[in-house]
Amino acid sequence: MAVAVAMAVPLLAGALTGHGAHGAMIALGAYLVGLRTPEGPYGARARHLAVGVLIVAVGSALGGLLSERVWLPVVVVPPLIALGVAVPRIGPTAGLAVLLSAVRPPSDVLLIGVLELIGGLLVAGLLLAPWPARRLRPLRGALSETADAVAEALDAVAQDVAAPDGSPLDDVDLTNPDLMEVTRIPDWEAKRRAASEALTAARATYGLYRSGRGRSEPTRPERLIEALGRVLHETVTLQAVLEAAKNYPPDREWQEETQTAISALAARLRLLSGAIATSGEAPLGREESAAVRRMGRAAEQIRRAGLAGDEDLIAVSLIGQVRRSVDRIAGEVASTRRIVAGGVRIGVRPPRMPETLDPTPAWERIRRSIRTRSPMFRQVTRVLVTAAVTMALVAALDLQYGHWMTITAMLSLRATYGETVEQLLQRFGGTAAGSAIAAIILTIAPGPVTMTAIIFCFAVAGFALRAVNYTYWALFGTPLAMMLLDFSTPADWHTAGERILLTLGGTVMAYLAVRLLWPAGHLERLPVQLRRLLDRHAGLVRMTADVLSGERVRLPHDTIVAAERSAEAVAETGARLGHERLPDTGLIAELETAVDAAHRTRDHLITVAKLSREEAVDTGPIPEILDRLADQLEETAELLEEDHDPKAPTPADELSEELADLDSHLSTLTRRRRAEIKSGVGRDEFTPLRHALLQVSGTRLAIRSLREDAGTVIESSLNAAEPRP
Repeated sequence: MAVAVAMAVPLLAGALTGHGAHGAMIALGAYLVGLRTPEGPYGARARHLAVGVLIVAVGSALGGLLSERVWLPVVVVPPLIALGVAVPRIGPTAGLAVLLSAVRPPSDVLLIGVLELIGGLLVAGLLLAPWPARRLRPLRGALSETADAVAEALDAVAQDVAAPDGSPLDDVDLTNPDLMEVTRIPDWEAKRRAASEALTAARATYGLYRSGRGRSEPTRPERLIEALGRVLHETVTLQAVLEAAKNYPPDREWQEETQTAISALAARLRLLSGAIATSGEAPLGREESAAVRRMGRAAEQIRRAGLAGDEDLIAVSLIGQVRRSVDRIAGEVASTRRIVAGGVRIGVRPPRMPETLDPTPAWERIRRSIRTRSPMFRQVTRVLVTAAVTMALVAALDLQYGHWMTITAMLSLRATYGETVEQLLQRFGGTAAGSAIAAIILTIAPGPVTMTAIIFCFAVAGFALRAVNYTYWALFGTPLAMMLLDFSTPADWHTAGERILLTLGGTVMAYLAVRLLWPAGHLERLPVQLRRLLDRHAGLVRMTADVLSGERVRLPHDTIVAAERSAEAVAETGARLGHERLPDTGLIAELETAVDAAHRTRDHLITVAKLSREEAVDTGPIPEILDRLADQLEETAELLEEDHDPKAPTPADELSEELADLDSHLSTLTRRRRAEIKSGVGRDEFTPLRHALLQVSGTRLAIRSLREDAGTVIESSLNAAEPRP
């Protein structure tokens, strides 16, 4: 609506005052800035729009200087288009502004720049108008989505507590989404990953609020994000302990109360999410949960049965760990409730200047990208060559509407074959239909007021549906651009036919570019990304060992995030490879396996670190196992730096003895604990031996699962790094 109004108002004013060409230039400036449509906090939107307005004003003035010059745009425009690919903040705005201004009849260059500047400022002002009233809305939305995502992770754990075997249902093909939701247990790994991504997005959104920087004390949003992060990590620990408790279940009932307590905590988080989203208008819920208290009483009965010798000590220890995790989650949820009750707000401060304007880091990145021929460098070069060849062809053939071929080629060329072909099909199909619609409208030649109303409707439809499917944007955006450029000089069917043919020409140029020019380079960078994945996870394993030995209190958040991003980089490369003309399905499957195992590996490490708590105990061979796992990951990373024999044994097969020692250590702790009780020590007395039994029994399954998943990461990484034709 904002873009449509910013385009329609100057068109209508120009038509009523007899300055239709000037109104069309103002509308063109609004159109070009509206293409950026930034999201996020209003401060970030303002900065993004300010850059867009400046680019449109300068680009339109430059385009005016190039008007009626045949070959000069061939030299100037392609580098601007390539620069937009390399710098996302610039995007295609610079190239479009210069190109669309250069094809207009010659006029006052300064006037063109000023008019399009007015259009850009108009649409920017409309988009930023809600800023004072909705300044915190993007942040509240991100925090609310994070709370919902963590609640869904808790629900996935709750529904898995007493879930029956779901394998028979997996063989049934269900198409009804509602039926699938009630017959399938939520995928814990998917929910945990979604919650982690929501936390990362919330941190990124908060980081865009520059007014919160430089504070010595954390703001309420920061405290809320950290509290939700602790809830998620404790949920990871709870899920691992529950899996272990399934192997050593106590004789007494515990599952139903545990499931109810976890579901109640998830429900309380959803209430907090609603209160965040509505600025406190939704209810917060009660501070304490009766379901958590009932679960505590059930765990206490099992503990007393263990003291009387009626329950297995390991089962009692595991249920005790479950109770402590539930209590900690309840405590964090209560802390989150108090933060939300106090109001999620952040003060307004004057903008801060960047700490440094040194261009050296950016220059080093550019040099490294050129030296390594990175995918971004290849894409920029491919776009530069395609734009230059297309514009040279247009200039040589003196095509009146040749800019349509250039626009199609520059906007449709993507980093991979599959994405480019999909974009080309959508653009050509939508452009053909949109050009026919525009031809009908322009042939009828309605009055300027009617034309303005039509442009308004097409702008609303095009900009609203652009994010849904690119075909919709081509369908509505093509006649919008045609009517905007020809507002003062209506076209006919002949013009529409030419534009369809030129769009087809641009489609052919983009297709030839993605087929004939050099490959994207994602496969060449894969060994580097796999090495980074292994190294980051090896570092996380070593830090977990430091937590167990008492050298660290907890796992650093930055280290967890770095390991997670390394896995996401490999996943993104796998998705890119899936868009190639002949995708290697085996390689993509190996990458998916490695990424999934890496996510589980981090979960296991978080569990082990959380279960260690603050007190150092006799953990037996666990630190040694972690060090060996870290060695294996690092050794595998070194193997990826050189050719390796795929038939050679991997380092993942060398921990059987250490794991057997862990089982023996747990058995020894159990015997010593029983002997301690027989010697007269009170069953309820919290001794170092009892604490060691609690910790080791809780981490045993996590360590075994960690070894298995780390081995999967190693094996899949080696398989994925094998040379391929």
